[in-house]
Amino acid sequence: MGLRIRVVGGGCSGMSYELGWDDAPADDDSVVESQGIKVFVDTHSAPYLQGSEIDYVDNNMMGAGFAIKNPNVKSSCGCGHSHQF
Repeated sequence: MGLRIRVVGGGCSGMSYELGWDDAPADDDSVVESQGIKVFVDTHSAPYLQGSEIDYVDNNMMGAGFAIKNPNVKSSCGCGHSHQF
């Protein structure tokens, strides 16, 4: 079991992240393990996520969830959920 991260088309800036739990990696996935958590990334998404840092944050004001620091993002929309690469 692992966390699947994908970059998909959509949102006001063109691309957004899609995260979810998956039972197993696909044959062509990259698999990274950190602190006991496996992360699955498909071949389409891998170049967009190169060099990214993913962290789980629990902020009382904004709630809890995953935060992605991605050096490949050129701009983001006002809400921060959509990006241009």
